[in-house]
Amino acid sequence: MARFFIDRPVFAAVIALLLLLAGGLALTQLPVSQYPAVAPPQVAFTAVYPGASPKTIEDNVLKILEQEMNGIERLL
Repeated sequence: MARFFIDRPVFAAVIALLLLLAGGLALTQLPVSQYPAVAPPQVAFTAVYPGASPKTIEDNVLKILEQEMNGIERLL
């Protein structure tokens, strides 16, 4: 079978071009709009301060983290 295409390079080139065109046409038919959008970066933290009140954790840990992460673009 390979010998057939080796002996007829023009025929092989035409077949390759037809396959290329068929692939290009198929590319326009792909359902790309059905794919979900890429989610922006997310960060999750767990802070444990044994014996501390929620107000203390908020003031000493969470507010500092929020201030430091303020420069990250598109962060949820």
